[in-house]
Amino acid sequence: MSLSKLYRLPVILMVLFIMLEPAIAAAQRTVVKGIVTDAATSKPLSFVSVYFPNTNIGTSTDDNGAFVLSTTEKVTLVEVSHLGYRSFSRALQPGEQITLSILLEEDATVLNEVVVKVKKERYRNKDNPAVALIRKVIEHKDENRMSNYESLSYQEYEKIRFALSNKPEKLHNNMLVKRYPFFRESIDTTRLEGRAILPIYMEEVLSDNYQTFSLRQTKKIITGQKKVNFDEDFLDNNGFGVYLKHIYQPVDIYDGNITVVTNQFMSPVADLAPTFYKYYIVDTVEVNGEKFIDLFFSPRNKADFLFTGNMLITLDSNYAISKVNLKVNKNINLNWVKDIRILQEFEKNETGKYILTKSRMAADFGMTKNSDGGIFGERTVSYKNYRVNGVIPDSVFRGDKMVVASEAMHMDDTFWTANRHEYISQSEKAVYANMDSLQSSRSFKQVMNMATLLLAGYTKASDYVEIGPVNTFYSFNPVEGFRLRLGGRTTPKLSRHFYLESYAAYGFRDERWKYYTGGTYSFTGNNRFTFPSKGLSVSYQQDTKIPGQELQFVQEDNVLLSIKRGVNDKWLYNKIFNLHYYQEFSNNISYKVGFKNWQQEAAGGLQYTTEQTLTPIEHITTSELFFEFRWAPHQKFIQGKTYRIPFPNKYPVFTLRGTAGIRDLLGGEYNYQKLTLNVYKRFYLSQLGYTDVVAEGGYLFGRVPYPLLDIHRANQTYSYQLQSYNLMNFLESVSDHYVSVQAEHAFNGFFLNKIPLVKKLKFREFASIKVLYGGLRPENTPDGTRDDLLAFPVNNAGQQTTFSLAREPYVEGSVGVGNILKFFRVDLVRRITYLNHPNVTEWGIRARFKFDF
Repeated sequence: MSLSKLYRLPVILMVLFIMLEPAIAAAQRTVVKGIVTDAATSKPLSFVSVYFPNTNIGTSTDDNGAFVLSTTEKVTLVEVSHLGYRSFSRALQPGEQITLSILLEEDATVLNEVVVKVKKERYRNKDNPAVALIRKVIEHKDENRMSNYESLSYQEYEKIRFALSNKPEKLHNNMLVKRYPFFRESIDTTRLEGRAILPIYMEEVLSDNYQTFSLRQTKKIITGQKKVNFDEDFLDNNGFGVYLKHIYQPVDIYDGNITVVTNQFMSPVADLAPTFYKYYIVDTVEVNGEKFIDLFFSPRNKADFLFTGNMLITLDSNYAISKVNLKVNKNINLNWVKDIRILQEFEKNETGKYILTKSRMAADFGMTKNSDGGIFGERTVSYKNYRVNGVIPDSVFRGDKMVVASEAMHMDDTFWTANRHEYISQSEKAVYANMDSLQSSRSFKQVMNMATLLLAGYTKASDYVEIGPVNTFYSFNPVEGFRLRLGGRTTPKLSRHFYLESYAAYGFRDERWKYYTGGTYSFTGNNRFTFPSKGLSVSYQQDTKIPGQELQFVQEDNVLLSIKRGVNDKWLYNKIFNLHYYQEFSNNISYKVGFKNWQQEAAGGLQYTTEQTLTPIEHITTSELFFEFRWAPHQKFIQGKTYRIPFPNKYPVFTLRGTAGIRDLLGGEYNYQKLTLNVYKRFYLSQLGYTDVVAEGGYLFGRVPYPLLDIHRANQTYSYQLQSYNLMNFLESVSDHYVSVQAEHAFNGFFLNKIPLVKKLKFREFASIKVLYGGLRPENTPDGTRDDLLAFPVNNAGQQTTFSLAREPYVEGSVGVGNILKFFRVDLVRRITYLNHPNVTEWGIRARFKFDF
């Protein structure tokens, strides 16, 4: 898998930004600007709704209470409304341009006896009424969760919007907009103060939802879905949508941690929140007969992953949250993020509890925190027609957990106008047609073809075939010397069932041809990575390989990995036939069964010789039946035509593999069986970051030569490999039984971001430990007395270079600094055991390239 595929989606957004930073025509508009403040305190009010009645045009005030609202429609009234305040309205003349200073008066009774004013003194939790109040909220939060109901049914409306943003004058002067004039009328100057935005992506989903919490049953029936679709030559639409929802994950204020753009933030109502937050009671109000306390909160340390904001808390026995505003401050170690805001609103239902009715997350992205241009993204989810604790028939939950109605993708504007939970602007309505027009333009296709070549490594030879990946066209190694390779693959336009891939390579030192050809038939009519997939694959490969090398993120013949440390002369010539059937289910359970015939021939400094006579063995042939069972609960991923990248979550991932070698089947020479179990889990530790743990164990039954044992994953490249042993040499350690544990912790800058001067660099700390313990049973241990086993390899000095781990575990650890220039991570690795083996080093430096928020 090409390294660049990991970053394809976010970088394509930046390509769109560079191309489409738009201009705005100076049309005659009705423009209303102003600032909204509290009439009593003169403080600015944020998140105040400002809109033109009977239109889909509106906005919200920013942190300074400012807003700008404009339209070319004929409007005669502007209205301003905010929870707990009397509404304001003002008559307008079409085409009028005015600036207002709006004072909103409270529509409530202020209870002065419980108002706490913040004094300039050392903050303390002890005897602090604000802390006492938040502890009450924490104590009752389980009672206020949705999961406290027996059952729920409701209608959900979701809108995701991405838009390019910049100052209006900069967008106006951009030459590229002149090439795409249909964008000019879609630029919106009302949403962000002082900046214009141009929507480039929209997705709307309307669904009916059913949940029973005691039985843990869920069902989502999508009744309407409308979104911008990209050309599949450039971007996978499903993968793009999943990626955006991964960035804008659902927010539950009652959770201990809230995920924001892939990072964990401690909730202000987490169990440990009073240790990390400061709380102040701002006021107590009464709205519609209900009493609320307005509670302000902020981080004790501004560099921690915490929020600033306020919440309204009920003063009944529920201590529930009726509204919460969250904001991320600029001091936090986040890449590409200029501003993030979250707003949630709750309403009282027939049970007397407060239930979520609206959740909005808005994020402003840019190359730097102070840049004018960038990308503005927003996800809004609203809920209506709640039915609490009603009887839901079992038949509702039959089948898949999510069902898309057959007509959902074809609903017309009449359906959306009648069923949307909130207005959408004219610029949002136009984005669907605008993006279709853009993708039809020849110039845009040329730019995206170039971007696909640079990012994914493939270029179009025709509508049906792509050539690549380009980073494998040239490489070099000790066995083949200078190596040239040329390959390609088919596209879905040729067939949505059949997928073909092939390449040919030639080594100028060994003067041998290598090649691969393979095909997949998809029974689902989608490409082989579209979830849930089901298909049959067959391939044949004749190529070189380093035994024990299993690289993550990159292909083995990537030119960037041609340079390796130490002695790298033990290679194989392989002839591999592979046939397997695979199937995935919507509950993230999958399995694979198949057959593999493998002929391996020693190459370079590696020789297969018997123990006593040292008779050379030309090759070893095995025939294997294999299976793989995998369960990854709730896993989401980006998927493309030729790759799939999973997103970590809090659930473990289990992978069980089994292999049975069969003698005399198509030349197979050995009978044996292997079992391997791998378990991966991420542990979220709130402010301390997260820990990835991988535990693995394996056992081989049977008597086999060392090339068929478990050859432990080694790494002699200078690229840091997460699940390999970065200071172990290739083919250094083998076992027929083993257990291993690898743990890596990411501190997310918890320590470095508190050090003066250093914190400006936005570095992030990493630490890892890897332990491997294994061994060989006597029947698989070469002792120089038998000819039915192969002798362990030796180097030019006659020293043995392959060993079992019989005496003690192999251990290595590392500490690293990431987020260097926002992309790079460098680790100092130390090997702790088996330092007496030939050609080993105790210390090493490894680097890794990673796009991350």
